[in-house]
Amino acid sequence: MSQKKNKTKLFLKTLPKNIFSGFVVSLIALPLGLGLAMASEAPPIAGIIAAVVGGIVVSILGGSNITIAGPGNGLVGVLLIAITTLGLNSAYAAIICSGALLLLLGFLRMGKLADFFPSSAIQGMLAAIGLIILGKQFHIMLANKIFRDNSVDYLLEIPNSITAVFNFDDKGLTYAAIAGILSLSIMVFYPKIRNKYLQLIPAPMWIVILSVGFSYYCELILKQPNPISSNYMISDIPSVNEIITQIPKPDFGEITSLSFMGSVFALTLIASIESLLSIKAVDKLDPEKRRSNVNKDIKALGLATIGSGFLGGLNVVTVIARSSVNVNNGGTNRASNFFHATFLVVFILLFSTQLTRIPLPALMAILVFTGYKLASPDTIAKIFSIGKEQLIIFFVTLFITLKVGLITGIASGVFVTFIIHIVVNKSFFFFLRNILKPNVLMFKEESGLGVYYVSVKHFCSFLNYSRLKRKLDAIPEHKDAIIDFSMCEFVDHTVMENLNNYQELFTKRDGHFEVIGLDMHDTDSQHPFALRRLLPVPNIFKSNLTKRQTNLEELAKNYKLAYTSTKRKDTHFLDHFMFFKTKKIHHIYNQLSNYSKDIILFDIEFSEGEFISKEVIRATMLHIALDKNIPEFTLDREGFLEKVYAFTGYKDIPLENYSDFSKRFFLLGEDQDSIKSFFGNDLIQFFESNPYYHVDSNGNNILVFSKERLASNKEAKTLLNFGKRLREVIYKSKH
Repeated sequence: MSQKKNKTKLFLKTLPKNIFSGFVVSLIALPLGLGLAMASEAPPIAGIIAAVVGGIVVSILGGSNITIAGPGNGLVGVLLIAITTLGLNSAYAAIICSGALLLLLGFLRMGKLADFFPSSAIQGMLAAIGLIILGKQFHIMLANKIFRDNSVDYLLEIPNSITAVFNFDDKGLTYAAIAGILSLSIMVFYPKIRNKYLQLIPAPMWIVILSVGFSYYCELILKQPNPISSNYMISDIPSVNEIITQIPKPDFGEITSLSFMGSVFALTLIASIESLLSIKAVDKLDPEKRRSNVNKDIKALGLATIGSGFLGGLNVVTVIARSSVNVNNGGTNRASNFFHATFLVVFILLFSTQLTRIPLPALMAILVFTGYKLASPDTIAKIFSIGKEQLIIFFVTLFITLKVGLITGIASGVFVTFIIHIVVNKSFFFFLRNILKPNVLMFKEESGLGVYYVSVKHFCSFLNYSRLKRKLDAIPEHKDAIIDFSMCEFVDHTVMENLNNYQELFTKRDGHFEVIGLDMHDTDSQHPFALRRLLPVPNIFKSNLTKRQTNLEELAKNYKLAYTSTKRKDTHFLDHFMFFKTKKIHHIYNQLSNYSKDIILFDIEFSEGEFISKEVIRATMLHIALDKNIPEFTLDREGFLEKVYAFTGYKDIPLENYSDFSKRFFLLGEDQDSIKSFFGNDLIQFFESNPYYHVDSNGNNILVFSKERLASNKEAKTLLNFGKRLREVIYKSKH
């Protein structure tokens, strides 16, 4: 009973944070829902209905903690085909059937479905989906509606649409194209502005605000109609009453046709893969280190899709971009998903007529950028670095998906992967004789700390990875696990990538996950995800120092510090800082440290979000190791945003008799009494008389940085000096 009370108390305590996070997520969900629906040739409101139904149903019945549900990018191509070939009402029936099939998969505990697809094939399929979205919407973004037979033709027409912009006779089309180009520029450059105030309003919402503002400027100030062509403006946004009275009637008359069943199967396949990949990615971001109940979530998504289809909405999936925004804005439980849906209803109630002021090219620019992120050249470079054979799998899947279809594309990716594995191992019978054999043995060593030992035999690839995954999922993440591949002849890229995910998960939860037995295996690349077989390729490349690194090296000599430019993956000493709880650290580099290594200045690369919403950030930070215990706290300059945070549950700790300090600084921490005792007169005077820095204490160490960017040579000197003096003040303190 007391545990239930504690949960209720915690829920109420975090409710303001989740309401705030739900509001921020809704700012993205509104324009994206409209755009995804229109890209699918569905009514614009269909995307909002999917987000509202998904947010409510999944928040109540789902098994994940911080994910957001709504219409997904990956389904645009399939929905477009379903609506154009079956008609809108029959497409709604297909959506309902796909929801029922997804619900069935959940009951059959088929959450492991994504494990049977090779990673490079999935990447190829997602890249193809990105190109389908980009190819179709790019022309509308430039005010040039065209109709072609397939996705490849749309992509080939892109140069013609670009040149057509310079030949418009109609000024309305020119203004429409300008709106699209400016919107795309906002999507590209806005995320690079590292400002905590601007980031409260996501880039897609800025596009909506500026579009509506421009419309009113023309109407009220210039006393002229909107110059953008009316053919490229959103129309027919119904009110809530109209949505209720005009609920469509799904037509199940085509249920026995091949095209109907093909659409149902494709919708289910893409929805399940996109959701499972998103859930897996978002779990990595959870600051409370929880693991989602995937099968429960699949059931909730299926039920939400059924409800959405009956109400005239699209399929409901777990979406990575909006989920990442939820985490970054303090979302801690499913309440944020619910409130994101609630705010969308409020927007439609209050502002549905304003949405007709948004140009189509502006919304399509959001989707063009999304499509580009899915098919980014960085993805190709990453896959090539893993291995040339992975690039073959990627491109085969991509091209066949574009030319034939999604199901054929992913099937071809699976087939080509298997053929490559046969070629690499030079034996088809190696797989044939071992595929049905049990190849994973696990036991817990009772002596010592009770290490979980897992031995893998024969081969381990996407074909039988589910066996290994079942064993790994049974190991508590705070324990020690050893995975031994010494008796395994072949390990593929999909398995290596998933093992890396487990290593990250165990490390986050204070466990230890170690892979052994690959000493005799080799690869055709140095990438940690490369498949393991005897394919030796020497590493002959060596990089020279950049100008900035040369400056840092000179700085190290002047300050009598040790300097190394090499990347360091072992960054566990940063795991317990509050700042990195929702961020993924890639590596640190350009380290400057004193002899005792209690002060280290370094550049760091980390990321916020995952997948298409992933933003990679590089910054310069200072780590101070202490041989005394201090309270855990976070200190930052107080501004407007910090005052807003106070209303969402983040309470500033007031220091009596130091009103100036309390006004200028925002101090957070759980143990308020210890923090108040620690912040004595000397320490407060030190912070008041020095430049503002973000200071984070984990109880034994301190992390200091100024801005989320790399520091100049001068800034690095200042940061070093600040850290040395801060350490001296702390040691002089009596506490």
